[in-house]
Amino acid sequence: MTTVGILAIQGDVDAHARALERVGATPRPILQEADLDGLNALILPGGESTTIAKGLDRLDLWDSLRFFVHSGLPMLGTCAGAILLAREVENHPVATLDAIDGVVVRNAYGTQVDSFSAEADPGAARGLEGLPCVFIRAPRWKTLGDGIEILARVGGEPVLIRQGNVLAATFHPELTEDLRVHDLLVRSAG
Repeated sequence: MTTVGILAIQGDVDAHARALERVGATPRPILQEADLDGLNALILPGGESTTIAKGLDRLDLWDSLRFFVHSGLPMLGTCAGAILLAREVENHPVATLDAIDGVVVRNAYGTQVDSFSAEADPGAARGLEGLPCVFIRAPRWKTLGDGIEILARVGGEPVLIRQGNVLAATFHPELTEDLRVHDLLVRSAG
């Protein structure tokens, strides 16, 4: 059985857990270094990136997560989780794990009232066509380095990317009934 950790500082941990169970994985909340032992993959959920970064400080988890990034095991960051994976953050920068060679802009689509849903543009990676994407105070990639695979775009903007073992979604796949992003993570852990 594939065990996937979900950083449980903030965000919709329960929705990610339900999605993981539906694709045949066992979810595990992560709040301390010992919780990372035996994982096959890890999710950094959405929420508020400053709050999550402060929680990582408080729980002394930065080094453990950096070690996980470099372990080669699959990771998925959604919305605020994608921010924490970036090399650099603009619009109120926060500390990051520097796992994605890119610059991300926080709240790039606007405030909470500017939240929206859209389907991935035609031309998404095979199997991700029509992917529903929910954006809530979402980040936007300003620049992406070489070697980053763009799996899906909305309005021409990259919204689901992969670099090595790390996936980053600027949207909330856990807030839809579509399980393809979670399935992609779990399959990459198998």
